[in-house]
Amino acid sequence: MGSGVAMSALRRTATLSARSHSIRNIVACGCFNGSELSRNSLVQEKGNFHLCSGILDYFSLSKSYSSRCSNFARSFLWPRNLSSHVGAKLSEKDNDSEDRFSELDEPAEDMVEPDERVENKEFETEEGILGGESDSVGNRSLGKRVESPLSMAIIRAPRHSLNIVLNKWVEDGNPLGQGAISHAMLILRKSRVYAKALQFIEWLEENKRIDFLERDYASHLDLVCKLYGFQKAENYLQKIPVSLQGEVVYRTLLTNCVLANNVRKAEEVFNKIKDLGLPITKFTCNQLLVLYKRVDQKKIADVLVMMEKENIKPSLLTYRLLVDNKGRASDIVGMEKIIDTMKDEGLKPDLTIQGMAVKYYSLAGLNEKAEAVLKDMEGDHIQENHVARKVLLPLYAALGKAEDVGRIWEICKSSQRLDECLTAIEAWGKLGNVEKAEEVFENMIKVWTKVSAKHYVALLNVYANNKLLSKGKDFAKRMSDDGCHIGPATWDALVKLYVEAGELEKAASILQKASQRTEDKPLFVSYMTVFEKYSKKGDIHNAEKIFQRLRQAGYAGRLKPYQYLLQAYINAKKPAYGFRDRMKADNMFPNKAMIAQLIAADALIKSKISDLLD
Repeated sequence: MGSGVAMSALRRTATLSARSHSIRNIVACGCFNGSELSRNSLVQEKGNFHLCSGILDYFSLSKSYSSRCSNFARSFLWPRNLSSHVGAKLSEKDNDSEDRFSELDEPAEDMVEPDERVENKEFETEEGILGGESDSVGNRSLGKRVESPLSMAIIRAPRHSLNIVLNKWVEDGNPLGQGAISHAMLILRKSRVYAKALQFIEWLEENKRIDFLERDYASHLDLVCKLYGFQKAENYLQKIPVSLQGEVVYRTLLTNCVLANNVRKAEEVFNKIKDLGLPITKFTCNQLLVLYKRVDQKKIADVLVMMEKENIKPSLLTYRLLVDNKGRASDIVGMEKIIDTMKDEGLKPDLTIQGMAVKYYSLAGLNEKAEAVLKDMEGDHIQENHVARKVLLPLYAALGKAEDVGRIWEICKSSQRLDECLTAIEAWGKLGNVEKAEEVFENMIKVWTKVSAKHYVALLNVYANNKLLSKGKDFAKRMSDDGCHIGPATWDALVKLYVEAGELEKAASILQKASQRTEDKPLFVSYMTVFEKYSKKGDIHNAEKIFQRLRQAGYAGRLKPYQYLLQAYINAKKPAYGFRDRMKADNMFPNKAMIAQLIAADALIKSKISDLLD
């Protein structure tokens, strides 16, 4: 089946309540009115947009598509910068159900939301950003991460003397070929030691240790963007030789825009790619799908139109994104039809998509279907299928199936693989069985003479999630005594540990001390964990402090901090004078939920004025 036929099949899957004869008009209005991406990037001729033959009906038209065209025009005049999950509003009960599946929320490249603790593996490595997409994201393994001597020398060196250490490395005759450099950079990125990774690549460039190619410049650009934001990254972009400002460089910049949920900047970068005549790839399209799936689902149709026009065949990752979006919208029929279309295209649903199906079947109360998929995932040779075992452990834990977690873990114990141990610790922790999680950890320590900090952090998170402050504090000391690298993931677990125990000030103190470290910075979600509590308490003073620290840490351009800050004023019943102007100055625009907040905040200002007049 060709890509055009596939898109046609996808279009036919979901018209929902819209009447078939009006779909084209509704979607055309919704997709094209005022959309920056649409105006510059899609099929355009003599001022009219032509709907491509095979795509629009594919993507589930939400109930909002039944609104009049003018409503869509208004929605595009206010670009969304959501960092929360998109979809139908869930009740508290529904949210509790979703929480059971927190480990399953996103396949790797869809984990772009900066406030998710489970970070985007595909974006966090050079291979993911610079090497295009993999069709096994989520199942792909980089193998056992062997710490290279070069990466360890860089990690251990103080930043102020890193250049001296690197010069000494060369003087001592140590290898510094492309292989050693690439391996070291991968380890530094996986360890999130971005500041030292940037210093390393700057040293390589300044000392002309390698001939920089586009991929190397893109890596440098990515690190600048991660540490210092888009403006600094765009400044660095001007220093890259024009001949090497290619698709990989702009793809890297686009990816960082998506990670920050920055719609305006992402659309600017995409249109630049198009204006320069650079190829529009599956990777690029999938970045836009990731972004719009989170912040503006109506624009997903724009991207699908473009893919059909450019004859870009949906990849496995494309299907993952769309299956997940259907599931989040509770459109089980639509989800199944997407999977059927995928099969018709000769693409077999991978474990990630099957895991999504299990999750959404269960949330819809279709337990028999969920269990049928789980059975299919296990197959007849689970003893030999390491990848399936690793996926099944969190799935069974999310479903509350302790017996099945125990059964799968018994199979895993014979091989004692580190990644399976890590998943088992998390699975037992999710089930609230702390003793089993501890048992897995202690046995792992006996078998493996050295494990990375992330395995310690997994158990620390179990203590945090189960509100075991005393055990968590003792274990954190053990981590230090065992020589673990204490970095952002550990700080995040400690912040959560103290917040869950009700010691908010201690959590804020840990966060403040961590932010003063020069080699790493705390995760966005660590700030937000503390920020949310101050917001709920109506503690404006501390909420403002966290807001400023987020900006200082380079986490500007995200809407959720403004939402939390405004809610702090509302909960304190204090007027937030000039808040709209404050957002406008920062080039931030409210989404629907925040507009409701602003109305509530305006009511407080009016009430205050009325009190004065009375």
